[in-house]
Amino acid sequence: MNVKVARIVSYATAFMLLLALGTNLRAQSAAPATPPPVTPSPATGLLSQAYAALSVADHDYQGHRIKAMKQIEAAAKELGVSLSGDGHGKEQQGTSDAQLKNAQALLQQAIPTLTGKAQMHVNKAIEQISTALSIK
Repeated sequence: MNVKVARIVSYATAFMLLLALGTNLRAQSAAPATPPPVTPSPATGLLSQAYAALSVADHDYQGHRIKAMKQIEAAAKELGVSLSGDGHGKEQQGTSDAQLKNAQALLQQAIPTLTGKAQMHVNKAIEQISTALSIK
């Protein structure tokens, strides 16, 4: 009788181990995959810096500064980034022009890392800045 009990216990133990192992395997394979982390485009920092430079420029440039900012906003939106604001500094014309030139240089650095609509918006922003700088 002890042999029968020992056999039943060993079969029950083996069965429980198989169940536990099967449950563990199913639990591991059923776990949802974690999406890869989103790495920001190198251009997002350049767009943000250019936008900030234009934002604090003091002079209106007949609306071309604002149009350039809107193009940068649109490019950033294509990359999943939100930019906003329109602060005004108290710079003289020369300082404000330097800020526009700085923004233009930052945007030109961003172009090679962009594609599609984002690149198109940045090109338009550069055109608007060029027009703004031609206004005296």
